[in-house]
Amino acid sequence: MPALTPDLLLRAYSIGVFPMADSRDADEVYWVEPKRRAIFPLETFGLSRSLRKVVRRNVYQVTHDQAFQDVVRQCANRDETWINADIEESYAALFHSGHAHSIECWKDGELVGGLYGVTLGRAFFGESMFSTRTDASKVALAWLVARLKAGGFTLLDCQFMTDHLRSLGAVEISQKDYVGLLGVALSDGAGLSRIGAATGGEASSTAASPTAGPDFGALDAVLGAAEGADSAPAGWVIAQLLGHTS
Repeated sequence: MPALTPDLLLRAYSIGVFPMADSRDADEVYWVEPKRRAIFPLETFGLSRSLRKVVRRNVYQVTHDQAFQDVVRQCANRDETWINADIEESYAALFHSGHAHSIECWKDGELVGGLYGVTLGRAFFGESMFSTRTDASKVALAWLVARLKAGGFTLLDCQFMTDHLRSLGAVEISQKDYVGLLGVALSDGAGLSRIGAATGGEASSTAASPTAGPDFGALDAVLGAAEGADSAPAGWVIAQLLGHTS
């Protein structure tokens, strides 16, 4: 397999495939295209009553893009993992190009949960999550969904369905339906046309203007406005953005 450059990774995600390794120590990486795909419907995502309470109480301090490589390493720190050294390095490069992001949960200065993934167009491709404290990864997911909704994203891909993801509201769709959703998420000019610019090449003339495209940082302005207007705690704002209770 050729080197996993940011350009190659983004082109792979644009057609619905992603890399995996057999183990942490594996030398090889292979491409995967699941026949069934798990996604989180952003518009109908709801917090359970118990998780809503945790989010509102601000049990964890939540940040984004503050400890990307630490989150990846924590996600790989388990008995069975598909994250080898090549994947870890390649996603670090993708992070520095602006197309990979992390959500971190902290408790008393310690990183206790989080997740990371890739953005392209209006799609976020969730890669992995971890938690060393109760509900920390669930809180990270809630903040991610709020961030994606605030930023104008339309697709949250979580690759393979698991019991854990299903319990959080993920649904499974066919590869054909997934490709359709992916096409919509990339169709506004914020997808492939921006790969060249993001990875050091030339952007297409069809690239969307920065103001028209999705914005992973849009939630920061929402939180800042809420804090300035009525000192609303961040957790309350997140719970409100996510609307109904599941």
